Amino acid sequence: MASSVVHPVHPVHSVHLLYEIPTMNEQAEQIRRMFSAISPRYDLLNHLLSLNVDRRWRRIAVRETAGPSPARVLDVCAGTGDLGFAYLEAMNGLGLVVAADFSGPMLRRGAQKAERRAAQRRIAFVESDGLRLPFPDARFDVAAAAFGLRNLVDWRAGLREMARVVRPGGRVAILDFSLPPNRILRALFLFYFLRFLPFLGYAFTRSRAYEYLPRSVLSWPEPPALAAMMAEAGLRKTRFRRLSFGIACLHVGARE
Repeated sequence: MASSVVHPVHPVHSVHLLYEIPTMNEQAEQIRRMFSAISPRYDLLNHLLSLNVDRRWRRIAVRETAGPSPARVLDVCAGTGDLGFAYLEAMNGLGLVVAADFSGPMLRRGAQKAERRAAQRRIAFVESDGLRLPFPDARFDVAAAAFGLRNLVDWRAGLREMARVVRPGGRVAILDFSLPPNRILRALFLFYFLRFLPFLGYAFTRSRAYEYLPRSVLSWPEPPALAAMMAEAGLRKTRFRRLSFGIACLHVGARE
């Protein structure tokens, strides 16, 4: 694979930092094209399909990882930056967020949101491969991913990269969907995810992307297995917290 070119094409304090992404394999490229295609409706559908509960989940992730005042936060697989904006709100103007994603159209949507919120100097959008983050070791206080790590073709490599770029003692957080442990809730969740969500997603986007989403969630590791992967990546004190009866789960670990 080609190596990343890490020279920004805009000044450091601009809204949008772009890097050349190394050549991806075909599966990763298909996922990137899919998310780029649905970017105009991505935020609307996220909030609609989760009944707006995803906002609360992000606030919990921030509250459990931000600490008193982290100066530097990396939002990995950021999409349009919703998690990054949640960190900005919690930091009260005291820190900097970098939102990294492999979809340029998603990042441009995020940059527009930053402009509307007058947050251009507090959040930078970087187009990059989550498996080869273009940042030096120990650069961030927190690295977090919300509903995005499972879209990488190699979850373990993604976790290792997140661990690499946080300082010793810094935190890594993964927020994503999970299967509820209760059998009745699990059955209802699967009906919604496998039947209703693809239909509604296609109605809004004319894309089959929302058929991919349930498949990716079903292949996602159960919380104990993901916690073990985080430990393998060099994270300690790894814990997880089920949210909304297990519909989502937040994992947190600290770099050794």
